Amino acid sequence: MKYFSITELTREFGVSTRTLRFYEDEGLIHPERRGRTRLYRTADRRLIQEILRGRRIGFTIAEIREIIQVYKSPPGEIAQLKLLMARLDEKREDLRQKRRDIDETLAELDNVEEACLTRMVEIGVGS
Repeated sequence: MKYFSITELTREFGVSTRTLRFYEDEGLIHPERRGRTRLYRTADRRLIQEILRGRRIGFTIAEIREIIQVYKSPPGEIAQLKLLMARLDEKREDLRQKRRDIDETLAELDNVEEACLTRMVEIGVGS
């Protein structure tokens, strides 16, 4: 069985040892212990990869834990995929709403700027 050290995984994924220990404390990964040394299996490495992907797309640790736990329970992968699809839809809608909010804010900034420029012209101040 192939094992990875914490140093190997931190270098591969560009994360700190603290991050990997946090994921372990949160029950997301379960490396083997030999004394004070953590030994990560291929399955742990794959989980770290998926956890980091989940974090990049905005999932919370709780959401990632839920998705991992669903995989471990019947019906396993099918339920996990369905849950993941539902969570992806929610994230996508959240991002669309944020985009709408940003667009509205940008439009409001443009309006305020235009009003400022207009007023500056009215009072004879050059821009």
